[in-house]
Amino acid sequence: QLSAQQKMSEAPFSWFRGVYLPPPLQPLNKTLAKAGRWQAVGSTQEKRRSFLHGFCQKHGGRKKLQTHLGHLVSRIYVEDRHKVLYCEVPKAGCSNWKRVLMVLNGLAVSAHNISHDDVHYGKHLRRLDSYDPAGIATRLSTYTKAIFVREPMERLVSAFRDKFEHPNSYYHPVFGKAIIRKYRRDAKEEALRTGSGVKFKEFIQYLLDSHRPVGMDIHWEQVSKLCHPCLISYDFIGKFETLEEDANYFLQLVGAPAELKFPQFKDRHSSDQRTSAEVVRQYLKDLSKEERQMTYDFYYLDYLMFNYTSP
Repeated sequence: QLSAQQKMSEAPFSWFRGVYLPPPLQPLNKTLAKAGRWQAVGSTQEKRRSFLHGFCQKHGGRKKLQTHLGHLVSRIYVEDRHKVLYCEVPKAGCSNWKRVLMVLNGLAVSAHNISHDDVHYGKHLRRLDSYDPAGIATRLSTYTKAIFVREPMERLVSAFRDKFEHPNSYYHPVFGKAIIRKYRRDAKEEALRTGSGVKFKEFIQYLLDSHRPVGMDIHWEQVSKLCHPCLISYDFIGKFETLEEDANYFLQLVGAPAELKFPQFKDRHSSDQRTSAEVVRQYLKDLSKEERQMTYDFYYLDYLMFNYTSP
């Protein structure tokens, strides 16, 4: 039996569970953006929002929310000053977005002098699941909610290059060792000991394995599972392919300081070529036709939701 206090704290959860999803599409507040300059970007934004909403209505149906609210919002960062919620999608500009949120929140003067470790390990920003149920519900219904996505294969290859082709004290021993042990025949003792040198084909075998030797990771988890775009009605859908103009338009919409611009620097492995469609093609050559198809199928919902062309 629940105590009176527990019942009170559960009330907002009960309210949220009773909501039918997808919710109605709300108009984007454009009062702070200069209409002329951002007209084309604004038009693209409306098309993306409308497309995603239509997809969710068509494929999601009217469902009552069953997912635990804390899990649903665990990847969302909060910036209270400008009333912004940002769902983190790794390998889609998230490091620079966190820098921007820190500047907006008054935690830093400039996005350009915040280190990578400060961004990801400094715990300067609050996540939405750290608030009580009433705080979560209020912010979801009143703040501007943004998500930035990327072509799924590019995001996948970018994650592989970052985590497995450079020294890494976490991904090599945790993921690398398990992947090499299960998918490499006649693995050398050194590789089994360090977990370094995972091949892309081995990584894909792990990704597609229903009995993975180690769990999923946010860097290659589907956006549909990270940010739940058919359960949370995002007000703004940015894309990595048009990151700079999308991000700066969004900053206008939320009333950011005029001097704050979205940073474009690559703060890790800056000498590496950025992961492009051509780079992705080179990696996909190592896969069989069946593996390529199954990898596409793995990200099928992300391709559909965000209107990306099949590779």
